[in-house]
Amino acid sequence: MINFQKAEFELSAGNLNQLPANNLPEIVFSGKSNVGKSSLINKLINRKSLARVSAKPGKTITINFYDIVGAKLVDMPGYGYARVSFKEKERWAKLVEGYFNSNRNIALAVQIIDMRHPPSSQDMDMIKYLYDRKINFIIVTTKSDKLNKTQRLEREEKLKEELSGFESIQKLAFSSQNGEGLEELKRIIIESVDKANEGSNI
Repeated sequence: MINFQKAEFELSAGNLNQLPANNLPEIVFSGKSNVGKSSLINKLINRKSLARVSAKPGKTITINFYDIVGAKLVDMPGYGYARVSFKEKERWAKLVEGYFNSNRNIALAVQIIDMRHPPSSQDMDMIKYLYDRKINFIIVTTKSDKLNKTQRLEREEKLKEELSGFESIQKLAFSSQNGEGLEELKRIIIESVDKANEGSNI
């Protein structure tokens, strides 16, 4: 049984041979640098700083694993920071693609985008990648608390256009400040892990 309250940091993998044993369903968190990924994870596990919130975008260049009893949370390095060198971006791509190609037990991928802005080209590339690979994923829009009601309605309407072609993918608004979407995200994670466990027992 998943226990979000007992989350523990397991390890950081800077290259593929450092990936931990693939013995539990994994929940993968993906998004651009500074999208609020670490804040979301910390809110999910009710900890202030277990997931490292970087003051400098692009600083997280490892895949970080957290054990939540019965599953693992996998924090992918953020993408899209312009000041990162081409060599570092290439290493990021190899690390991330290598992870997804290493036959991990991925129960769910949480693709995070900033509700305030249109998805970037890299956001769309990642969404298409998850979709084409038939990986079970949802799209979470963060920082919903930073928009007033009118702005939010406008962005939600535009997102329907920007994400056209992915209507079947569940979207969830989330705020690490006021907790919007938190319980729903926990429910989705638990259901996804249960399905992954059922599949492994067939």
